[in-house]
Amino acid sequence: MTEQTGRRERKKAATRQKIADTALRLFLERGYEAVGIRDVAAEADVAVTTLFSHFASKEALVFEQDPGFEQGLLRAVADRAPDEPLIPALRREVHALVRHCTAPEAAPVWNMIESSPALREYEESMRLRHAESLGAAVAADLGVPETSIACRTIARFVIDAYALAREAADPEAAVDEVFRMIEAAWGVARLDRPRRRT
Repeated sequence: MTEQTGRRERKKAATRQKIADTALRLFLERGYEAVGIRDVAAEADVAVTTLFSHFASKEALVFEQDPGFEQGLLRAVADRAPDEPLIPALRREVHALVRHCTAPEAAPVWNMIESSPALREYEESMRLRHAESLGAAVAADLGVPETSIACRTIARFVIDAYALAREAADPEAAVDEVFRMIEAAWGVARLDRPRRRT
């Protein structure tokens, strides 16, 4: 990568972060529904077209870390050691996600999401997207068809484990409880064989 390309990518990432930080501040100060895309663009000192080149929708501004969360789940599958079973690797990643989302500083954001039908709907569609991506990654890792019901089902359970634990009184214990059931279900599927060599 050339120095110029590197600089351009850093500038692009900084602009994206500035937009996301500005949007979240405005949403928390004024309320999600009261802030428009033009308000965010003006406050961040960018054109509306620039904002949309980084974020596909107003809802996406709230979930700006969404791509990183999904990539973390996919890395948990693909980057684990050849002899490491799948389910413990995913449990570790879900624990990290839940710790991040239940930190005290995240509470105002989740309260805002809970109070907005548009954000709740967006989060639900995001979780389904994550589950589809994770199911495909698990299937590819095991060398089975992407349409494998077992892989898609386990992926949905993993994503639901994150959502359920985030709302629990003891999130860490909830992750472990749900993953005991996931591990049992995965054992029934009998797919946790040695990883495919590429």
